Amino acid sequence: MSNSAPSSRAAVFLAFSLVWFSSHVLAAGHPDYADALAKSLLFFQGQRSGRLPPDQAVKWRSNSAMSDGSAANVDLTGGYYDGGNNVKFNFPMAFTATMLSWSIIEYGGRMDGRVHDARAADELLWGCAWLLWATKNSSYLNDLISLGANDDLDVFSWDNKLAGARVLLSRRALLDGDERLEPFTRQAEEFICHILPNSSSPSSTTAYTPGGLMHRPGNVNMQYVASASFLLTTYAKYMATSRRRAFSCQNSRPVTHRNLRALAKRQVDYVLGDNPLGMSYMVGYGARYPQRIHHRASSMPSVAAHPAHIGCQEGYRSYLNAPGPNPNVHTGAVVGGPDENDAFPDDRVDYARSEPVTYTNAPLVGCLAYFAGSYKN
Repeated sequence: MSNSAPSSRAAVFLAFSLVWFSSHVLAAGHPDYADALAKSLLFFQGQRSGRLPPDQAVKWRSNSAMSDGSAANVDLTGGYYDGGNNVKFNFPMAFTATMLSWSIIEYGGRMDGRVHDARAADELLWGCAWLLWATKNSSYLNDLISLGANDDLDVFSWDNKLAGARVLLSRRALLDGDERLEPFTRQAEEFICHILPNSSSPSSTTAYTPGGLMHRPGNVNMQYVASASFLLTTYAKYMATSRRRAFSCQNSRPVTHRNLRALAKRQVDYVLGDNPLGMSYMVGYGARYPQRIHHRASSMPSVAAHPAHIGCQEGYRSYLNAPGPNPNVHTGAVVGGPDENDAFPDDRVDYARSEPVTYTNAPLVGCLAYFAGSYKN
């Protein structure tokens, strides 16, 4: 065989790579955060349940679950499915709505558009933090001080909101000089020290893939990536507009707002395609993205395209286990993401890696708004 074939293949690959790269990266070398922001918001239309509004832009999603609650004579129609399985969970959706609201509070201008049950401690702290923010009623401050937990954590999610509450409370300490809330600032920084790479923090407890993505074992890793990145950008914003120039993690080198911003940007850019596979993990963004996501409505034909009823057995046989791409592109959906080695099988049966959830997109909206305002096209 001649040497021309490999060189030709290399040339074709290079040309394809350049076309792909230029299709979703700006001239300045940054992803198109504004486009990704728009798509991340469009995703929520594909999660709607019940009767859809006239301005529904995602046409493959039709009215669904119109008899929810009827067996108990309660109207439970409407709302949003939290993931790909047509189920509506209260805790994840409450977190989703709160994170979208917090994103608007922090970045709306950039969008253009004490408890015996330890599992409840974060909920009470989270609630008191937002009540203090909304009402400025100092009585909530006493509750916050009594609820303040000192356990070290390296996760922020719908099921554990301590880190988010601490970052939110640090806002008043940093921006308003309220010394009573200074302990929460220290706790917020302890959280950050746990999620920084070990090269920057001796107290790091967070693993990273070889390609630089935060990684936690279990399902839907991107939810943790997105929520941690939101707290990084938000705390970086607080630091940049206050007199808090830096902090250290166990006497390591100073950590500045620029360090936090850079780490968050690295995570977001990874999601959008700057990773070893050259693949965007947001459906519809860039030229290469997941095709077989674990999502019932996306992986089966719409009612308009297939009016006949599809039974469970047929659904499993013809759609869940089908090798081809989903018939409906769920634009803006961010999947669970790669494994600890940056590998991604793009297999809808592998729900841990292929399922999109609202509580990934919600904090990511804030991150994308932050960077869209920083890197304008």
